[in-house]
Amino acid sequence: MKRATPARIAPAAAETAARGIMFMLLSVFLFSCMDALIKWMSAGYPLGQIVFFRNLFAFLPVALFLRRAGGIAVLRTEHPGGHLWRAAVGLGAMVCTFASYALMPLPDATALRQSGSLFLTALSVPLLGEKVGVRRWSAVAVGFVGVLIMTRPGAGMFDPAALLAIAGAALTAFAMVAVRQLSRTESPVTIVFYFTLFCTLLSGLSLPFQWLTPSTGDFLLLVAIGLIGGVAQIAMTQAFGLAPVAVVAPFQYSALIFALFFGYVLWDDVPGVFILTGAALVVASGLYILHREAKLRRARTGR
Repeated sequence: MKRATPARIAPAAAETAARGIMFMLLSVFLFSCMDALIKWMSAGYPLGQIVFFRNLFAFLPVALFLRRAGGIAVLRTEHPGGHLWRAAVGLGAMVCTFASYALMPLPDATALRQSGSLFLTALSVPLLGEKVGVRRWSAVAVGFVGVLIMTRPGAGMFDPAALLAIAGAALTAFAMVAVRQLSRTESPVTIVFYFTLFCTLLSGLSLPFQWLTPSTGDFLLLVAIGLIGGVAQIAMTQAFGLAPVAVVAPFQYSALIFALFFGYVLWDDVPGVFILTGAALVVASGLYILHREAKLRRARTGR
């Protein structure tokens, strides 16, 4: 009996990890579909209106998620300010990222967005009190070299579109720090709900100044942006709930593959050698940082 127990546990753990990976791949694919729709719609509609629809209609899948998690009772919180801060930086990241989609090829903007993990590692020291060793700092440095390589084409490293993409990545890192802080006392569904609520209210403030009445077809596409974004957020939450970060997080880089596909099919975009080289350095750095964090965590916990 004692020998049979590990045999039963190991396949169960492997199956759970596989489910986590599948949820992460589903999340990344859905977010990539959403990004392509946002770029498509940005040609004819104001950015604030797109952001508003992205958050408003995300409420439908989030409401289902909330119901499964226990209903309104789980929304009780002692940190409304923390949720508001998380929404503010998250909304800023959303605005910068969506603006970069409108101004540059989707694969290029997606590649620059991957630098978020580098900013997160750097910010974890002053904001979370985490210790980052020489190896991870070296990986961060190499990753930022990759960012500089990517921003060299065209107008150079001060290209406003590239700076918007990088600002979006940096603000996303701030948002992830806020999520880590809130996760100490708040459930994932609580964090997702208040993020969606505050972002809807804040983005709605822009509507009187930049509303454009959509056609029926465009309205359905705007609704789809919100629905897909909400489902993708839930799928990502499920992925991190099923498997360790070190297992599922690397699959977030599959966004580059999806962006290459959508960029080529819809806009005939093919990234240049600088983008591909820089993206390779950023992804390699991010994967190494994840590897080191997982190794150090195992050393601390003994598992």
